[in-house]
Amino acid sequence: MDILSKKDDEIYELAKPIWFNLVKSSNLKDYGGFTRDFSTQMLFGANEVELGKQWANNKLITNLHETFEPFGCLRRGEHITILIKQTNKEIPGEFLGRLVLGVEDEMVKVFGATIY
Repeated sequence: MDILSKKDDEIYELAKPIWFNLVKSSNLKDYGGFTRDFSTQMLFGANEVELGKQWANNKLITNLHETFEPFGCLRRGEHITILIKQTNKEIPGEFLGRLVLGVEDEMVKVFGATIY
């Protein structure tokens, strides 16, 4: 699959279910669900104990609204970064989500995911 040549709206349609799953799984503190779409590279860095510590100590990543708005794409190398406007159930304001997608074994996978 060649995701680099897709238009932004097409990328958003690919990214939305992946980001939704990350949000839902993070809120539930569900390691298996959270890492479901991770690339092999991401899985190496996604230690279950470390993620558990982050979930235990960070209200931002465990109280996310399941509604969000992608608003931009950055293409670099073999990956596309999707910028996402995200809100939280307990912390007022808007946050920046960053989802990095690429292709591994002909499937779209997560190569990076953060929220600020």
